[in-house]
Amino acid sequence: MRFLITGGAGFIGSHLTEHLLGLDHEVVVLDDLSTGSERNLAAVADDPRLRFVRGSVCDPEAIEGCMSGVGAIFHLAAAVGVFTILDKPLDSLRTNLHGTETVLEAARRHDVPILVASTSEVYGKNTASGLSEDDDRIVGSPLKSRWSYAEAKALDETLTYLYGVEHGMSTVIVRLFNTVGPRQTGRYGMVIPRFVEQGLAGEPITVFGDGQQIRCFCHVHDVVPALLALLEDKAGHGTVYNLGNSEEVTITELAQRVIKATGSTGGMVKIPYDQAYGAGFEDMQRRVPDCRKARERIGFRPSRDLDDIITAVIAERRTP
Repeated sequence: MRFLITGGAGFIGSHLTEHLLGLDHEVVVLDDLSTGSERNLAAVADDPRLRFVRGSVCDPEAIEGCMSGVGAIFHLAAAVGVFTILDKPLDSLRTNLHGTETVLEAARRHDVPILVASTSEVYGKNTASGLSEDDDRIVGSPLKSRWSYAEAKALDETLTYLYGVEHGMSTVIVRLFNTVGPRQTGRYGMVIPRFVEQGLAGEPITVFGDGQQIRCFCHVHDVVPALLALLEDKAGHGTVYNLGNSEEVTITELAQRVIKATGSTGGMVKIPYDQAYGAGFEDMQRRVPDCRKARERIGFRPSRDLDDIITAVIAERRTP
């Protein structure tokens, strides 16, 4: 099959591209390279089954130019990372809202199934033990740009669901919980690559807030096969699935594990939220997924733990 991956030069998108090519599929990648990079596709750049198109998901003509022969779409393109959302909230909203609708329209016109990547951010400040797909969203004021990403992705989910209901399309939504691994950059606020880069440089690892926030991290190599399985399983479409790992860690504990793994002598420093992100920033204290739905549907079970993730990120950073 020929797949279109929007955001295919990004962190997750590039791993998905390699995975599909490894299964002898063809891949069209559409990416504006705002946060992605052609370097992420270097290992497969010469593969004749790969076509790269530089363009925006907000441009209907660019998307239409990618659709010839496409049998399914992975919509991964989005404005991502806390720093990106805070620095360019309007541009981020336009990309995440208008871009998704534009891609959904292309899927409708060509009558192809589509997987839309969403995020655990939609749960907002809900700290329930094991967030399931039906749990309530608890988000802060719409005047706080911190929550604009969660709002936009929630609307993306609604758009996707309604396109399926009203147009009879085959759609599936995936909420990703902190997918991590090689090629992810810390430039936009992603915590593990940022910690690893600081640790390897012998710099103090900067923990934002009190460090007691609880998170779970899932290796990209566990997530990518699940994306394909969920898109291929049309009987399971028309709904949303969590994908993540349930291994909990506080951010302080994460920093300590990175310090040990990198052999860093730089120590750790805690920076108040208002210094890191600006006044009025809000965060969530705990975010742990319940992935039973994906496990029951496609047998999703992450096989790599947090130490595996840290080791993989360090190995990549140390590779010349």
